[in-house]
Amino acid sequence: MSSAAWSPPARVSGASYAAVAVTMAHYKGLGAAAADSKREQFRRYLEKSGVLDTLTKVLVALYEEPEKPTSALDFLKHHLGAATPENPEIELLRLELAEMKEKYEATVEENKKLKTKLAQYEPPQEEKRAE
Repeated sequence: MSSAAWSPPARVSGASYAAVAVTMAHYKGLGAAAADSKREQFRRYLEKSGVLDTLTKVLVALYEEPEKPTSALDFLKHHLGAATPENPEIELLRLELAEMKEKYEATVEENKKLKTKLAQYEPPQEEKRAE
């Protein structure tokens, strides 16, 4: 083997990474037939559900990043949508939104009641035209 460190190619499909993972598992001696079958089923499941493709894209993005982040795990979490814990301001805005929705619903109800009440005091539309 060469002394150079292995680096992934710039663009690789999810299936290629899966093939590498399966091959590496085979060479590590994990190999009973039943275990291989389960691994293969799991690999197909990950491939069908898009997990391998998504992970490949994020890993390639990390590989192509000119300035590597201090935390590769945070980079992965951020790009997979599981960013760091939410900002407290976001939670406050969610609470405010819920409160505003309640006020809106109450206002709509009040508006309906007032329109009904107002209709009792207004002459019907036909009488207005006759005047």
